[in-house]
Amino acid sequence: MTKRKGLFDVDVDLRGLLEDLPSSSPNTLKLKSNVIQNAKHTTELILIAKALEIITRQMKVSGNRSRTISDYVLHVEHFQSVTHLKFVEDINAKAIYSWLDSMNVSNQTKLTRLKCLKAFLSRCFDNGWVQVKFWKTINIKVDSKIKEGATEHDIKVLLSLLDLHNFIQLRDAVAVLVMYKTGIRINTLTKLEERHIDFNNNLLNLDGSIMKNHQQIKLPFDNLLKQLLTVLIKQNAAIRKEYGKNNRLVFITKYGDVIANSPTHNNIQKRLNKYSKRYGLKNINPHALRRGFAKALLDKGANVVVISKALGHSDVSVTTKYLHLDINEVANNLRTYLGNENA
Repeated sequence: MTKRKGLFDVDVDLRGLLEDLPSSSPNTLKLKSNVIQNAKHTTELILIAKALEIITRQMKVSGNRSRTISDYVLHVEHFQSVTHLKFVEDINAKAIYSWLDSMNVSNQTKLTRLKCLKAFLSRCFDNGWVQVKFWKTINIKVDSKIKEGATEHDIKVLLSLLDLHNFIQLRDAVAVLVMYKTGIRINTLTKLEERHIDFNNNLLNLDGSIMKNHQQIKLPFDNLLKQLLTVLIKQNAAIRKEYGKNNRLVFITKYGDVIANSPTHNNIQKRLNKYSKRYGLKNINPHALRRGFAKALLDKGANVVVISKALGHSDVSVTTKYLHLDINEVANNLRTYLGNENA
């Protein structure tokens, strides 16, 4: 298909914009005892493969990502192939350590695989197939590397290098700004539709259907992003009309299609990797942009709980890891709370 002359040329000058049961009766207690005995009997019989089949089905119903589910399957099956265990009740700490020792990989990779197996066992516990969470104390020590977030400088440098009169580069610039200024995930970005944007109140009104935690959230954006989104949406309309596409996505390909066919194939993510290598910008990627958003909020005095909500994290502890602070930063921040005591 040949390019239509002028279709991907953005005829708007955007450069200026970038500067808790009651007690039970004897009969009830007897019934409970029978249930417990039956549960134990079930635990003795359930195969690891059967447990994995049931858990993956539960995960699909719960809306877990296909990548997460495939990781469960991959690592549990590998554990079983190494240990030769058949039943869930046979899994113990010794077997887990034996499995870990069999791997000729880094501790970080072992930790990632261990987390997957522990998550599987936690679901076995929730299903009543195991009675004690013996795996909770099993861990692997790794050096924690601080992952940097994108900075305002990184963003300005990239935007100064992009040609906003070109549709693809305009789309990529807007995508970068949306992730950096609202903190949304790349997977949420790919599903973002025009109906999610409230231009009157400068808000992204994101419903649970496109959020990883399936919870609605409203995220504000500034006037710069408002203007850029307006231009991008207008350009999208022209492209969809030209190629006969019917969708209301905010981020599309140059032929009007969805930009991500799978969790691992995303046009914008590939473009960001390209820009990062071409211009030597190490923090221009989806994770760095989210971290940059979180760090910017923290620097401006935002409460960690608020930041956690904005990022769509289910647990504040995840957010504190996300905001991994350098030890000197911790010391300097604590000093501001001490006032003049050390003066």
